[in-house]
Amino acid sequence: MANDFNQQVIEEFRANGGKVGGMFEGGNLVLLTTTGRKSGKQVTSPVMYLKDGERIVVVASYAGADHHPAWYLNLEANPSVTVEIGTETYQARAEIVEGDERDRLYARMVEVAPGFAEYQAKTERRIPVVALDLQPA
Repeated sequence: MANDFNQQVIEEFRANGGKVGGMFEGGNLVLLTTTGRKSGKQVTSPVMYLKDGERIVVVASYAGADHHPAWYLNLEANPSVTVEIGTETYQARAEIVEGDERDRLYARMVEVAPGFAEYQAKTERRIPVVALDLQPA
């Protein structure tokens, strides 16, 4: 089950100062906590990211599924999120990136993690790119 998998990654991340093994080993991983758009509960998801100046960028690929991941739908409804990078926690505001900037950032993510090219090829939807402006918590 995906939730069990995510929970194991979250626990490993927090126990090891942001370092995890398995499929995410060596990658830039962030824990993104959104507010459930239906439940109102805090929901944490491990997501790969890349730095873009003062902000970080995440991609709502859902491994190429034909629908958006729940965390993306949650931040569409409420763009105030919490971000954990390593041992640091930040409050952030999510902004969906469009147009040429979206394409540039998606291409950068593909350079860092080539699997993202396969994800876009697997789906008809245009995979969203989200910029997170961090503020200390």
